[in-house]
Amino acid sequence: RQDCASQAEHCQPCLQQRGRSTDRRASATPRRSPAALLRHFHPVAMGRMHSKGKGISKSALPYRRTPPSWFKQNTAEVIEHVCKLAKKGLTPSQIGVNLRDSHGIAQVCHVTGSKILRILKKKGFAPEIPEDLYCLIKKAVSVRKHLDKFRQDKDAKFRLILIESRIHRVARYYKLVKALPPNWKYESATASTLVS
Repeated sequence: RQDCASQAEHCQPCLQQRGRSTDRRASATPRRSPAALLRHFHPVAMGRMHSKGKGISKSALPYRRTPPSWFKQNTAEVIEHVCKLAKKGLTPSQIGVNLRDSHGIAQVCHVTGSKILRILKKKGFAPEIPEDLYCLIKKAVSVRKHLDKFRQDKDAKFRLILIESRIHRVARYYKLVKALPPNWKYESATASTLVS
């Protein structure tokens, strides 16, 4: 018993007598609740279509979906701001950035209950071509303009192929959801007129 007293911390009979677990692994790692496990779980990021990157950076929106207490503008004023900026020729994303930086409106949908594009559609200011497709066409026109000047640029030629394949893929989706007319077609010769 005296020999055991010096090793009381590790002696199995003593630990059992005190009511402590003899399994070291069980005592070393406490069990976590499912909620705690989910908090520490980071999903694997999906790879990019045309590059090696994983692209895990993204905006983190606050959980609260109500406007802050210091925000005084009402829904009608925000909609008026959106329409005014649309008349100036700003795209939906540019309108969102302008409202965030100049007027302190972080999320238009939290104030009005509708997203910017939905407001523009109701008021008749929606862009003819969806914004993501418009940006891809603009990029393709820019690369093609560069290639006219530098015909030996093989990398730019390859990138143009990738951009145009993305344009066709996105256009196919928008035709499916009827955001574009079924006879709409991207043609490199007339693309510059779409973004001018």
